Amino acid sequence: MFASIRRYRVESGSVNELMSLIDTSFAEQVQKIEGFVEYQALECGNGELITITTFHDRAAAEASTETAADWVKNTLGDRFGFRRLEAFVAEVVISRARADVLEPEHY
Repeated sequence: MFASIRRYRVESGSVNELMSLIDTSFAEQVQKIEGFVEYQALECGNGELITITTFHDRAAAEASTETAADWVKNTLGDRFGFRRLEAFVAEVVISRARADVLEPEHY
């Protein structure tokens, strides 16, 4: 498995509104990419967000980075002063999860 990890900064606007939009729009879109395993959005405080999307293969993980960039450009535009600080794809070499992780969390 491979994970696409992205770190963002929200410089203006409501983080709650942004997270709701990510939940109802982007998360729905990214889970349709073939090979999708899991998506998580983490609110780190101080206007930082981290997203982690896991796929069965590297190509899908890399494609999700482009999908995210397109979504930010086309859906958010200049709203929230939202900008990507870094993005990378890494191989998942150790993974553990409880069954309850399969229940979606919504914002």
